[in-house]
Amino acid sequence: MLFSYDSQKQPDLEEEEEEENMYSNREELAQVCCEGHRSTLNLQSQEGSICLLCFSNLISNPLSPTLHVSYALSQISQFLISSSHSQFLVSPLLKALSSFDDQPIANQLINLILNLSSSSESFSAHFVVTLSHHLASRALAWTRPHLFTTNNLYAHIKDKYGLVSNLVAGLQLPSEEIRGEILFALYKVSMFQYASEDGDGTDVLLAFCPKLLHLVVDALIKTQVDDVRLNCLALLTVFAQRGFFAKVNANEASSIILYEADNFMQGLEDGKDGPRLNIIFAEAIKGPLLSSDRQVQQSTLYLLFHYLSCEGASRQQTQVLVEENIADYVFEILRLSEYKDPVVSSCIQVLDLLSTAEQAFKQRLLVGFATLIPVVHYVAEVPLHPVQSQTLKLVWNYVSDCLGMLSTSQIEELVLALTGMLKKHTEGRMGMLPETFILVCSVFVALMKFSSSHGTPNLARPVQEASKHAVLACLDIPEKHPGQLLHSLYLLKEAYLYGHEESFAESCNMEIRNSVVDICTAHLLPWVVTAINEMEEEIVLGVLETFHSLLLQDSDIQAMELAKTLVSTSWFSFSFGCLGLYPSEKMKCRVFLMLSSLVDVLLGNDSGQTIRDAALYLPSDPVDMLFLLGQKSSHNLELSSCQSAILVILYTSSLHDERLADEKSVLASLEQYLLVNSSDLQSGATNSLALMRVVNLYGLFRGLASMSSQIPYSLKAERILFQLLTENEWDLPCAIVHSVSLKWLFQQEKISEQLSYQVLQFCRSNISNGTDIIVHGKNDRVPNAQAFAELVATGDNYGATILVCLLIQLAKDEGQEHDIISVVNLMQIIINIFPAASDQLCLHGIGKAIYTLYYDSSYASSPAILMATSVLSFNILSLVQPEILSDDEYWLAVTMKLMDYFNLSAVADRWNHQSLLVIGIFSLILYHSTNGILVETAKTIMYNTSLVSAINSMICAASFIGPALVDQDEGTSKGQILIFLLLLNYFSLRSLPVVLPGFMDWQKFFDPPNGTQPLSFIGIRCHDLCRLMHFGSPLVKLVASYSLSESLTRLSDQRYKMQLEVKCTMGYLMSVIAVLEGLIFYSDLRVALNCSLCLSIILGWEKLDMQETIMIEKISCRLIVEELATSLAAPCLASKSFINHHKPAIHVAVALLKLQKIPEWMRSIFDDTCISGIVKNLSASNLSTEIVFLFRELLNSGFLKTEQIANLHRVLQECRKHKYADNTRDDRADKHMKKMATTP
Repeated sequence: MLFSYDSQKQPDLEEEEEEENMYSNREELAQVCCEGHRSTLNLQSQEGSICLLCFSNLISNPLSPTLHVSYALSQISQFLISSSHSQFLVSPLLKALSSFDDQPIANQLINLILNLSSSSESFSAHFVVTLSHHLASRALAWTRPHLFTTNNLYAHIKDKYGLVSNLVAGLQLPSEEIRGEILFALYKVSMFQYASEDGDGTDVLLAFCPKLLHLVVDALIKTQVDDVRLNCLALLTVFAQRGFFAKVNANEASSIILYEADNFMQGLEDGKDGPRLNIIFAEAIKGPLLSSDRQVQQSTLYLLFHYLSCEGASRQQTQVLVEENIADYVFEILRLSEYKDPVVSSCIQVLDLLSTAEQAFKQRLLVGFATLIPVVHYVAEVPLHPVQSQTLKLVWNYVSDCLGMLSTSQIEELVLALTGMLKKHTEGRMGMLPETFILVCSVFVALMKFSSSHGTPNLARPVQEASKHAVLACLDIPEKHPGQLLHSLYLLKEAYLYGHEESFAESCNMEIRNSVVDICTAHLLPWVVTAINEMEEEIVLGVLETFHSLLLQDSDIQAMELAKTLVSTSWFSFSFGCLGLYPSEKMKCRVFLMLSSLVDVLLGNDSGQTIRDAALYLPSDPVDMLFLLGQKSSHNLELSSCQSAILVILYTSSLHDERLADEKSVLASLEQYLLVNSSDLQSGATNSLALMRVVNLYGLFRGLASMSSQIPYSLKAERILFQLLTENEWDLPCAIVHSVSLKWLFQQEKISEQLSYQVLQFCRSNISNGTDIIVHGKNDRVPNAQAFAELVATGDNYGATILVCLLIQLAKDEGQEHDIISVVNLMQIIINIFPAASDQLCLHGIGKAIYTLYYDSSYASSPAILMATSVLSFNILSLVQPEILSDDEYWLAVTMKLMDYFNLSAVADRWNHQSLLVIGIFSLILYHSTNGILVETAKTIMYNTSLVSAINSMICAASFIGPALVDQDEGTSKGQILIFLLLLNYFSLRSLPVVLPGFMDWQKFFDPPNGTQPLSFIGIRCHDLCRLMHFGSPLVKLVASYSLSESLTRLSDQRYKMQLEVKCTMGYLMSVIAVLEGLIFYSDLRVALNCSLCLSIILGWEKLDMQETIMIEKISCRLIVEELATSLAAPCLASKSFINHHKPAIHVAVALLKLQKIPEWMRSIFDDTCISGIVKNLSASNLSTEIVFLFRELLNSGFLKTEQIANLHRVLQECRKHKYADNTRDDRADKHMKKMATTP
C-alpha cells in the first residue's frame, strides 16, 4: 500500500472501547506497507504515511497511470523528506524524467527535484552526478525535463565535457522542440562556464567549436519558430563574444573546412568540402532579420554587432555579409522601425561595422541612403545619442564618395538637421562629442559641394547659421579640441567659397560672404588676439589660414572689409608676435604669405609680391628687419629682395598708424638705407612705387620727429631724398600717402616746384578719370582732394601758395586751358570741403591769379575759364572772412571784366546761368562792402548804368503784369532773375550808407511813381517793392519785404536825425499800409515780421507831425489788434507756437500803444476781460519777449489793474525760476562733461 491514512468516520459512543483496540492494531500495521516493505522506508505525517519504495516503483514504471503518478507527486511534496530518504529518490526521479511524455508530470517532477535540491545539497550533488553520467554515457535519452534540470544544476556536474558532448550530439535530433531546449541548455552551460571557468582555465565549449557552431547555425537556418531562434541567437551571441567565429574563420582561412550540418558526419567520412561558416552564418541570419518578432530582430542585430566587432574579426567576415545583402536587410529593418530606439541604435551600429567593407558597402549604401535621412533627424534631436557619430559617419561615407547622387530636397533636410545640431550645441541645449562635431562639419562641407545644392535660396540662411554656430561653439568651450576648431574653420572657409556660386543671386552671395566676414571680425579675430598666448600653434595656423583664404579673394568687397578690420587691430604687430611665440618655419611661411595677401588687398597692383619673393629670407624680428634695411644691397639680390619686402611691410603698417619699432630706430634705418644705397637709388634702380614708399616712410617719421625735437635726423639723407625726387619720376597721384607724410612734404619749400607738378598731375588725373589718390590717416582712406583741402585750410604749409602760383604759371603759358580749369576745379573742391581754405587762398593772392587770367593771359575770352573762375569767385566771396579781403584793386579789375564781358542791358529773356552767377558775385561784393571792404568795387557796381538799366527794366516789367507775377517763382527763369536782382538791391541798400556816407537822400525811395526820374544807382522804390510783395511768389515776397524794411528803416533814421517830415500823399501812404496790413498774418513768419516792422515804422511817423496818420490807424489797424486780442485771450490756445505766429500783430499793437494819442478803440479791445484772459493763458513755457513788450506798453498806458499786475508778476516770477533751473541744469551738465573729459 502506497499511502496509509487515519479513518474518516465519526466514533460511536457504544463502540469506543472496540475502536481503541482496533487503533492500536492499525498503528502496528502502519509500520509496513501493503507490499510488506520495511518501515524505514515509510514517511510519516499527521495525515498518514507514504512508502518511498512503492512511490519509487510507481514513478519509475512507464506503464503507471499518469493520474496515480501525478497524485503521488502532489502528495509527497507534503512530507518532510530527510537527507537519507532523498538519496533513495535520485534514481527513480531520474527514470521518471524520461518515462512519461506528459508536460504536467514533467513540471511536477522538476519542481520536486528543485525542492529537494534546495533542501539538501547532498541530494543535489548526487542527482547531478548521476544525471550527467547517464547523459555522458548516452544511457539516457534527451528530454526537456532533463535539459531543464541540467540548466539549473550545472554547478554540480563533474563530467562537463561529456555533458556538452551529449548536448552537441542532441542537436542532431530531428525534434525542433528538443533542439530548442538543447540550445537553451547550451546557452546556460556557456553562461555558467564563463561565469566560473574550470580551475585549469579550459573552455569546454571551445573544444566543440567548429561542429557546435555549424550545428547551431544550421539549426537557425532550419527553424521557423521564434523561440528556437531566440535560443540560437543567444548562444551564437555568446560564441561571438568569446571569439569563436573569429577563430573558426581564421582556421578556415588556413584550409580548415567545415561541412554542412546535414552531411557533417558523412562529409567527414567522405572528405567532401562544405561551405564556409561565414557564408552559412550570413544565410542563417536572414530569416531572423525578416521575423515579425521585434525581439528576434533585435537579438539578431545584437548578434551581428558582436560578430563584427569581436576581437579577431576579419574584413572577410564583413565582406561576406555585405555581399550576401545583409546590409539591405538592416536598411529595411531601419525603414520599418518608425525610427525609434533600440532598433535604430542597433541598426546603425551594425551598418557602421558593415561599412568597413568599403567598396561592397557603397552599393548598398547607395540604395539605402534615403533611409538614413530620417535617422539623422531623430538622432539630431536627442542629446548625445549613442549612434550620432555612427549615423553621421554613414552619411559622410555617402556624400564623400557619391557626389551628384543627392536631390535638392535631401540636401535641404540634412542641412537643416545639421544646422539645428550646431545651434543647440552652441546654445548649450545639447552636448556633442568631438568626433560628432567633426563629422557634422565634414558632412556639411560635402553637402555644399554637391551641384544640386548650388543656386538653392533656402540654403543661404542655414549655411550662414551653421558656420557661425560651429565657430562660436569652439570659441565658447573651456577645453578646446584642436580638431573641432580646425573643422569649424574649414566649414567657414567653404561657406565663403559657397557664397561665390554663380547660380546664386548676387544678393544671396553677398549675404553669405558678409556673414562669414562678420564671424571673422566680430568673433574669431577678437578671440585669437586676446587668447594668443594660450593657444597651440596648430590652432593659430588654422585661424591665419582662414583669414588668408578670405583675403585671397581680393576682388571682393568683403576681403577689403576684413583687411581694414585686421589692420585696425594692429595685425602687423600681432603677426610678428606670432612669430615670436611660435618660431617654426611653418608659422613664418604662413605669416608672411598672409601679410603679402593683406598688402595686395590694401594697396592693390599685386603689391605683396615682394613679400612673397623674400618670405624665406625675411627675419622674424622687426629689429633684425631694420638692421637688414640699413645694409648696402649692391649685387646682393637676396638682400635687395628683403629690403623691398621690409619697405612694403613698414610702409603698409605705417599707413595704418602701426609701429613695428620705435620712431627713432625706423628713421635711423631709413636714413642709413638712403646713405649706403644712394648710388643705386640715383642710378634709377628703384621704380616709382618703391620710391614713393621710401618718401612716404621718410616723410612720416620726419613729420613725427618734428613734433618731438628730441629725435635727430640726417641732413645728408634729406638732401639725397630731395635729389631723388628732383631727378626721378614719381607719381604722387598714384601713391597712397599718410597724412603726416603729405603735410611734411608740403612744408618743404625746396621741393615746391616738384610738388606743384604733382598737384597738376593730380588735377589732370582727377579731371580725366574722376579718381583720387589715397591718403591714409587714422586708419581711414580719404580722398586726396580732402587731404589737400586740409593742407590749404591749416595754413602751416605751402599748399595754398603752390595752388595759386600754379594757376598764375598756367595763365602765362599757352595751351593750358584744360589744366587751368582742372586747377580751378580743385580749388573749388577744396573750399567746399574746408570753407576756411578760402581765407588761405585769398591771403596767398587768388584775386591776383584771377586778375592774371583776365588781363595777362590769352584766356580772357574763354567762356569755360570765365565760368570756372566765376564759380570759384562766388564761392570764395561767400565763404571768406571780410577782414581777409585786401586786394581791392584786383577784385575791382575782375569786376570790371565781368561787367565788360556781359551785356547786362539786354532783355531778361537772354540772361543765363552765367548772368545770375555774376549778379551773385556783385551781391557778395556789396555785402563785403558793408564792412568797409572792396568799397571802390562796390561803387562801381552800384553806379553801373547797364546794370541799373537792366534792374529798372526788369522791375518795371514785373510790376506791369500784376497778379500774373505769382507764377514767376524760383522755378522759372524770369523768377530766378527777379529774385537775384532783388537780392542785389537789398545788398545795395545795405551798402549805400557805407559806400556813400551822408550822400544818399532816402526820400527818393518813397517818392510817388508818377513824375519822378529813374534812380541813377541800384535801387527799387517803395511802391515797386509793395507791388512785388503783393503779387509776387513767396520767395519774391520775402526778399522784397527785407528790401522795404531796409528802405523804411534808413528813411526813418535819416528823418529823425534831421528832424524832417516824410513827404508823401495820403493815398500813397494808404496803399503802402494796405499792402503791409494784408501780410501781417502771412504764413511765412519772416515776411509777416518784416511787414509788421514796416507798419510800426510808419506808425512812428506821428512824431514827424503827420496829422492824418492817426486817422489812418483808427480805420485800418483795428482789425489786426482785435484778431490779436481775441486769439491771445481764447482759452487753451495760447501755446508757444501760437504766440510766435502772432508776433507781427504784437509789434503793431505795441507801436499803437507808443503813440502820443492812443486810439480810443484800443481800450475797448484790451478791456479787463481780454487782459485777464491773456494773463490767465500765460505760463513760463509760452512767455515770449514780444508778450513782455506788449504788457509793458499796456502798463505804461494805464490799461492794467492792480490784480492783473499781481498775476502778471507771478507769471514773471515763475518764468524766472524756470530759467534759473534750466541754467543750473546746463551748468551741472557742463561740469559733468568736463569731469568726464578729464578722467583718464
